[in-house]
Amino acid sequence: MSTETTESWSGRLAFILASIGAAVGLGNIWQFPANLGTSGGSAFILVYIGAILLVATPIMLAEMIIGRKARRSAPSAMKHLAEQAGASGKWSIVGWMGLFALFLVLSFYSVIAGWCLAYFFKLISGSMTGLTPEQVGADFGEFLASPGRMLLWHAVFSAATIFIVTRGVKVGLERVVSIAMPALLLTLFALVLYAGITGDAVTAYKFLFAADFSKLTPAIALAAVGQAFFSVTVGVGAVLTYSAYLPKDVNLFRSAIAVASGDTLVAILAGLAIFPIVFAYGLDPTEGAGLLFVTLSTAFAQMPGGSIIGAAFFLMLIFAALTSLISMLETMTARANEVRGISRTTAASLIGGGSFLFGIVTILSFSGWSDVHLLGMYETFSGMNPFDLIVYIVQRIIMPIAGVLYAVFVGWWLPRSESLQEIGLEDGAVFKLWMLLVRVVAPLAVAIVFVTSLA
Repeated sequence: MSTETTESWSGRLAFILASIGAAVGLGNIWQFPANLGTSGGSAFILVYIGAILLVATPIMLAEMIIGRKARRSAPSAMKHLAEQAGASGKWSIVGWMGLFALFLVLSFYSVIAGWCLAYFFKLISGSMTGLTPEQVGADFGEFLASPGRMLLWHAVFSAATIFIVTRGVKVGLERVVSIAMPALLLTLFALVLYAGITGDAVTAYKFLFAADFSKLTPAIALAAVGQAFFSVTVGVGAVLTYSAYLPKDVNLFRSAIAVASGDTLVAILAGLAIFPIVFAYGLDPTEGAGLLFVTLSTAFAQMPGGSIIGAAFFLMLIFAALTSLISMLETMTARANEVRGISRTTAASLIGGGSFLFGIVTILSFSGWSDVHLLGMYETFSGMNPFDLIVYIVQRIIMPIAGVLYAVFVGWWLPRSESLQEIGLEDGAVFKLWMLLVRVVAPLAVAIVFVTSLA
């Protein structure tokens, strides 16, 4: 039988910084701006913000309620509260789904974070200065074809993540996010200012914010809902686990709004930092991962002072990756640490080490296994290498299902009085609206996105 955790944040600010750090990741830096620019600009933003408010934030708040109420890991919290409510303890499966997803994400996220670390040193050393676009592209291709180099940088990030989590909540996680998140935000603001002054800001802002409602098709609207849902990292239990360390006097409603707002702000600022530079050098703004390691690196290689600016940019990505990685490992460690006789250090080391080894699958997916298609006999998975398959399973299957189930549990099974007690609202219009969202609107929206993505 699991017991309540004795770990805690020092206060609301530490929790918000940690939660924003968990939500803000590499996808915020390139995926959101690219989607924004190719999907109707501000028209996409309006749908995205609506989805953040009506879908993602209500589910995130549901996870916060579960976490602080139970003060346990995700599987144990669901089992504990379900049994208290007279429901089946099998609700713990939702928490286990999230832990499985996080193990997979941790394995490949650390690999990609390693790319950022490698490129930070490439740029700060000046080795990329003056390279042509063809040379930058060839260099990146050579890097992906070098499993040993990727394994080295993957090992560095894995070791750092394990070390931080073994230190505990206040000494490890809180100390790191209290430095990393302000550093990330200051660097991002500086890059936005630099890009606005030296880049093609007019074209970039038009690309990002000019409303083109003709592009706002039902498919794009669904994409905005999906982007919002995945952006704040709901459905995997990370927010739930962080909330288990929250003091009772912290207002959950205001905290959820702050986390969602911070995550959205970072995503938009990333676009403002990236695209003025991209357009100034006549580069392609919609290349996904290539946007960072080829397109932007080409610009950094050619611009005056590009080594310093580029190094600052990749340093920002390192901060974003690290805060996300420690949230993933902490969520899994919290569950293992509940088992008698397993210390935090042992749990973090074993889980982190296992994830490191599984990350070799991602590394090989870009070299020797690039043509391996495990489920290629099915049309949906045609052309997917092992890395592509892992990402699909996490983002398209596990996260939507788990997110819906968290919302349904809090909306329909958890006693209304207990939600009201935890959320920090009066029993008025705002609370009733949230109940409607978490009971009906959010699950329905996520279910539509889920079914559509599988079609």
